[in-house]
Amino acid sequence: MTKHKHNKWIILSIITLASFITNVDATIVIIGLPKLMQDLHLSVDAGLWIITSYAVTSTVFLLPAGKWADMIGKKIIFIGGFTVFTIATILCAIATSGFTIIPFRFLQGAGASMALATATPIIMQTFEKKQLGLAISINATSWVLGAIIGPVIGGALIDTLGWRSIFSLTAPFAIAGSLLAVFFLPGDATLRAKSKMDWRGLFTFSTALTSMLIVLSEGNKWGWTSYSIISLIAITFIGFITFIYVEQNHISPLFNLSLFNNRQYTTGLFITLCYLIGYYSITFLLTIYLQGILQLDALHAGLLLIPLSLPQLILSPIFGSLVDRIGAPTLLFSGLLGQTLGLLILGTLNTKLSMPLLIIALVIISASNSMAWPSLAKTILETINLKEAGIASGMFFTINYASRAVTQTLVLLFMEISVPAALVTTVMSDAAQTHSDLQIFSLVKAVDISFYIFALFMFLAALLTTLLFKTKKRTIIDLQSSR
Repeated sequence: MTKHKHNKWIILSIITLASFITNVDATIVIIGLPKLMQDLHLSVDAGLWIITSYAVTSTVFLLPAGKWADMIGKKIIFIGGFTVFTIATILCAIATSGFTIIPFRFLQGAGASMALATATPIIMQTFEKKQLGLAISINATSWVLGAIIGPVIGGALIDTLGWRSIFSLTAPFAIAGSLLAVFFLPGDATLRAKSKMDWRGLFTFSTALTSMLIVLSEGNKWGWTSYSIISLIAITFIGFITFIYVEQNHISPLFNLSLFNNRQYTTGLFITLCYLIGYYSITFLLTIYLQGILQLDALHAGLLLIPLSLPQLILSPIFGSLVDRIGAPTLLFSGLLGQTLGLLILGTLNTKLSMPLLIIALVIISASNSMAWPSLAKTILETINLKEAGIASGMFFTINYASRAVTQTLVLLFMEISVPAALVTTVMSDAAQTHSDLQIFSLVKAVDISFYIFALFMFLAALLTTLLFKTKKRTIIDLQSSR
């Protein structure tokens, strides 16, 4: 395996820039959604599709992009995806209405997925195993930096220059990243030149995953027992079952199901699902709380989210180095427990904003996430053969992005346990709408209950991590017995 020792930090910088930009774009839209819906006169459902459209294609194309990377080259797919993302970002900035943005957001998500699916395999190809944790943690820090800049700068731009500026902000960075990738990213030493594309696998997987994401996005609006939702649920199940059958019988499958025989990889995917369902709830619930209930503007709400990101920006490289020294499971377990504690603290929010309480909770979560995320990424990917890195990474990020859609749906469902659906719709669509003291109390209580439930997801992820200690111990025993 060729190591690009002289250019490895330049390569990591390019990959990190891609992660940074895609996360900036995601967080800017979330924090700016209430204002965007007001300016464009969109309903909550239409507004959420500005987020969902990006989530659908960025999720659906991850696994195919990983496969294409293994077949025709990581560099080609990365540059192609980054270019598509850049063009789509410019189109979003010049869109004429909320409904014209949605197709461009679909295109933007597809481009982002191609860049992200190849990012981690390129890092694995470039860095030796003893530096892999550090490299992954630096790359993860870019997501954190994006999370800082997204809410703060996005809030300021929306309040002063309007919603178009949230897209035009990232375009110059995306153009620069695409050009740098052409000159500095390495080519692939080994490719599956004779492999054929698994079109049946692509069709069945895309159909099933798209149906599932639509169910998650539209279930509340259409009704969970409606004919449309029940039909889509049936399509989802049939699609995934057919996909498994197709993959078992294809000579070059879209996803190699034998990867699930790797217990560490499979356990890591389940941990990822529970972990990210809990983590992605934070920004969504705090946006409802800060902007919808407390009626703060986008800029001030964004500033209050800085403690969620700043500690991780500092600590991620430190813990990334420790992952390489003391092992991932210990840091992963500790990080997940810390985030569980942070979510429980957020579950004590009140009708009056307590700055110390909010800051303490977010700092704990951020510091804990700096331990957990690089540990999880290395745990999942370090045991995978480099030839399978594309599809393995594609599945990992598919779970990642699908978790966002699951979280979005669960937030609405959990909120509606305590308050009427109409009130949840109002507080999300019109931050200027005044509410009675009783309504505010009910909404805050619903947010608190939701944080408690999402804390359970994070704790379940911590419990699943204990299986990794057993897996590691079994691997050591097997190695000793084979000598």
